[in-house]
Amino acid sequence: MNKYYVTVVLAACALTVMQAQARDTRHLLAIDEALNISVGENKVDKDIKLYFGNQKHPAVAKSMGEYTSNRKTNAANKSDEEACRIAFLSAVLALQERARKEGGNAVINIRSVYKGENVSNDKQFLCGAGAIMAGVALKGTVVKVAGGK
Repeated sequence: MNKYYVTVVLAACALTVMQAQARDTRHLLAIDEALNISVGENKVDKDIKLYFGNQKHPAVAKSMGEYTSNRKTNAANKSDEEACRIAFLSAVLALQERARKEGGNAVINIRSVYKGENVSNDKQFLCGAGAIMAGVALKGTVVKVAGGK
């Protein structure tokens, strides 16, 4: 009887762990809130302008191409929302770094991409949160806009 009980308990624990690891909750969160956080010394650079979804932007003088930034963060001891905001900030900073590298001064048409789902929105971004990780993937076009540096 004791062996049977231990086997049942171990099987239940294994199923619980597998279900927790398989969690894939999608969240639509506010872009403005996430842009205003800072993690350590990392915060959004005001010199590289960001235009989400179909937001109006200055005329494009030159396009450097479309780029994707896919960032994940540890979600342990964080709410899904907090982890998603951190992953979003990291993805935005990577797009800004790409713009700098390519000689651009803005990233336009930024949208969320997640497991084949494309969300083009100027108010919200899409994040996937699991038991131990949260991730955000952004796609945008690096450009040099007229009137910018």
